[in-house]
Amino acid sequence: MKVDDYIFDLRPDVTRKPVSYKNRYGITIAADLYLPRDFDESTSHAALVIGAPYGGVKEQGPGIYAQEMAARGFVALTFDPSFNGYSGGEPRYVTSPDIFVEDISAGVDFLGTRPFVDRERIGAIGMCGSGAFSLCAAQVDRRIKAVATTSMWDHHRFYHEGWEDCYTDEDRNKILDDLGEQRYVDFENPQPALTPRDAPFVDENTDDIGREFGEFYSAPRGSHHNALTQHTRTSVLSFMNFPLLAYVHTISPRPILIVVGEKAFSRYLGEGAFEKAAEPKELYIVPGAGHVDLYDKTDLIPFDKLEAFFKENLA
Repeated sequence: MKVDDYIFDLRPDVTRKPVSYKNRYGITIAADLYLPRDFDESTSHAALVIGAPYGGVKEQGPGIYAQEMAARGFVALTFDPSFNGYSGGEPRYVTSPDIFVEDISAGVDFLGTRPFVDRERIGAIGMCGSGAFSLCAAQVDRRIKAVATTSMWDHHRFYHEGWEDCYTDEDRNKILDDLGEQRYVDFENPQPALTPRDAPFVDENTDDIGREFGEFYSAPRGSHHNALTQHTRTSVLSFMNFPLLAYVHTISPRPILIVVGEKAFSRYLGEGAFEKAAEPKELYIVPGAGHVDLYDKTDLIPFDKLEAFFKENLA
C-alpha cells in the first residue's frame, strides 16, 4: 500500500526499512533500504546506491528503481540528498555539487558496512542530476564497481554553457553579476532566495519542458511535499565552477551504462557524457521515451537491461 506519500505501491516480494547515517560533512542522510522479502542475511550480496533526480526525493522515482532492483536480488539503497527531504543540512534547498557527489559515496559507506553486502560488488544508479553525481563520485571512489545513469543531466555543463551550449562569455558574465548581487541580498536576509519552481503548475502557456516536469512533480502522478523543485538561487555558482565530468574517462576499466530516452530533451547531455567516457561503456536508447518518462514509467524503464548490466559487472 502507499504510505507517507510514496508515489508507488510497495511490492509484496520486497521489504523497505528506513535507515539513516552521516556523510563526510556530518549531515544526517535519511534513506530507505530495500531487500527481497526472502532475503538471506547470512550470505553476501551485490548492492546498489540509487540517487534521486535533482530536486527529487526517495519516495518518488528512486524508490521505484530500488524496489524493482531489490525484487531482482540486489540490496538497494536510496536516500534524500543533503538539504532536501528528511535529510539534514541548512539552509534548506541549497545545492552543492561537492556534497551531492559525497552523498553517493556516503551511500557506499553505509552499504559496505552491512554484513550482508559484498564490498567488491557495489554499484550505483544515478537518475537525472544524480547521473552526473554518480559518475563524478566514481571518478574518485573506486569502491563503485559499475555505474548506470538514466535521463542523465549534467548541471555543470547546463549552467556553465547554457541550453545546448548556447552561452557566450557575455551571457555567462551577466548571470555571474546577477548572482553576485544576489549574494548581498541573501547575506542581509534570514533565508536565501529560491529559484522559481522547475516544475510549474501546468496551463496552456507552459512550455514543453516545463510541462513534462509539471505533469510529474506538480500532479498526483509524482507530487511529494518534500520535492519543491526549487533551490537557492546562488547554488548555480557552485555548479558553474565544478566540472562534474572532467575525469569521467578515468572510471575505466569499470563499466558505464548510460540510458537515455529517444525523445528526451536531455539526450544530448547523456550522449556527451558517453563520448567523454572510456571503454567499457554502453549507450542505451529507450524507444519513444522522454526525460521524465524514465522516472516512474515501469513499462519504459529498461529494468531488464539494468539487471543484466549489474549482474554481469557485479558478479
